[in-house]
Amino acid sequence: MIAELGLALLWFAAAFALLQLFTGLLSLREAGAGFAGSVRPVAVMQGVLVTLSFFALIWLFLRTDLSVLLVASNSHVDKPFVFKLAGTWGNHEGSMLLWVTVMALSGAAIALLERRLPERTMLATLAAQAFVSLGFYAFLLFSSNPFTRLEPAARVGAGLNPLLQDLGLAFHPPTLYLGYVGLSVAFSFAVGALMTREVGPQFARAMRPWVLGAWIFLTIGITAGSYWAYYELGWGGWWFWDPVENASLMPWLAATALLHSVSVLAARDALRIWTIMLGVVAFSMSMVGTFLVRSGVLTSVHSFAVSPERGSFILALLCLYIGGALVLFGLRASTVNEGKQFAWSSREAALVFNNVALTAILGIVMVGTLYPLLTEAFGVRVSVGPPYFNPVGAIFAFPMVAVMAIGPLLRWREDRFARVGRRMIVPVAIFAIALVAALVLAPGIGILPLLGLALAAMLAIASVLPVVGRNPRRVKLAVWGMVVGHFGLAVALAGMASNAAFTTERLAAAAIGDTVAVGPWDVRLSEIEPIAGPNWTALEGTMTARYRGGAPVVLRPQARNFFSPPTATNESALATRWNGQLYAVLGQEADGGRWQLRLWWKPFVTLIWLGGLMVALGGLLALIGRVIADWKQRAIRVRLAERREYREAQA
Repeated sequence: MIAELGLALLWFAAAFALLQLFTGLLSLREAGAGFAGSVRPVAVMQGVLVTLSFFALIWLFLRTDLSVLLVASNSHVDKPFVFKLAGTWGNHEGSMLLWVTVMALSGAAIALLERRLPERTMLATLAAQAFVSLGFYAFLLFSSNPFTRLEPAARVGAGLNPLLQDLGLAFHPPTLYLGYVGLSVAFSFAVGALMTREVGPQFARAMRPWVLGAWIFLTIGITAGSYWAYYELGWGGWWFWDPVENASLMPWLAATALLHSVSVLAARDALRIWTIMLGVVAFSMSMVGTFLVRSGVLTSVHSFAVSPERGSFILALLCLYIGGALVLFGLRASTVNEGKQFAWSSREAALVFNNVALTAILGIVMVGTLYPLLTEAFGVRVSVGPPYFNPVGAIFAFPMVAVMAIGPLLRWREDRFARVGRRMIVPVAIFAIALVAALVLAPGIGILPLLGLALAAMLAIASVLPVVGRNPRRVKLAVWGMVVGHFGLAVALAGMASNAAFTTERLAAAAIGDTVAVGPWDVRLSEIEPIAGPNWTALEGTMTARYRGGAPVVLRPQARNFFSPPTATNESALATRWNGQLYAVLGQEADGGRWQLRLWWKPFVTLIWLGGLMVALGGLLALIGRVIADWKQRAIRVRLAERREYREAQA
């Protein structure tokens, strides 16, 4: 009954999306102005209905209702509670229902909260959001129904991919989806503005918090996904340039460019066309990523390799949305004024430079991701990995970081480089000192880690200069957000460069009682014993590790065997210090009672994820600051209007 109710709610939500589309479009016409008042309530109702449908699916997974095909295929009666919950979105159909739920809730939130957009642009935006949602409703109802019954019901269930039975799955996909799908709002804003030709600072101020919110969640999702892959997959890396990883990176790059562009439009009324284009591109990258993950063209631990038929459905949606938006852009772009001009020696120019750099990196990632797929279509297998992405991406990434250090010190409109040059003396000196120190203390490290470390040091110092000498309480929260975000990027860059330059790896076959050295650590294998979990058995190694002969640290890596579905996995063990992590993996038993061990010492690797979280925190501070500022301005306008009405009444 719950499954049928969930499906019915999904159909009703789709019907309300259709109603939202038609009422939104009709209200833009003079003859249909009477429909305008119904668009917001319809959008809210659509969000409520699809949310209830998603809760129905959660309920089916928590109850392990094995008469539902999706539950029987992705859950098991013995699975722990948290993985039954995470199993709701750990599959194709459930994740797509989560996708459309987030999209509908975003539309409902716009309808309830957004009051700054001109009314016509608001109606067009909600119509565009409904149009995008309708495609995904059709995809679910006609191609990927999550509530399909199974006759007869399964007895115990097939279980979830063991690699996905981790707490990371409970947090990583929802945050990533909030970012992915949140960019649909930017797309709808852009389409709405093109339809009404109302592009200006007011539009940008309305759009900015929604873009910022999506960007924050996308940043958290990528950071969490990177750490999840690092400790769960047992290969010791934090980024593999896997196509599915790239599928999340591409919209983040576009969203970062959009975030800075929309700030320029809001503050200085410039980059109108560029901002609209980035709004379309950012969501386009989300759609491209969805196609890559769902079409079955990729084989990855992250991907839900479904049928080509479903991939064709998503490809059709991608062509419809993106092609339609680009046609609209082509028809209307010439009617939108580009906005005010600025000098090359200005903060706007620095932001434009970094926008171009981000776009170039986006193009590099896209080419490297799609090229192997294209060649495979012609029977030629090629592999594109770090030897391509790292040096080619660095050509644009390193100048971008350098300009990021200078940009916040420039004034809007026009500035003198001589004035900024005096403020940059200290960061440039730090860059030179770091460069020389790395060459002296770590001779032989690669050119990319070397430049990465020096630029990270320069950016860290330069990022705090905008608030040096100012009363901290008088600095706007949005400025603090910029400082924390840029400093976080410097921290993450330092972690990446350190990991690339100083990581030490050791492969060994050790007997019980043997000690293996890796970097400054001595690791002793103490014992191997069998253990059992709720739905797995394992061999667990006990290792005693000492850092430079200091106090012992106990590590317990496991070699697990899941019985449904039958799968062997490695659970790594980590010892974290302030200056890095020791990473241990237990392998198979070798000859002579020895065990395969894989050990890494990774200096400062944790800075990668600490920096990522700082970047997201910077975005959160900026978002709170913008919301508070908008609320104060709105309160002032209301008070002024009340006083004006009072004076008019007295007169």
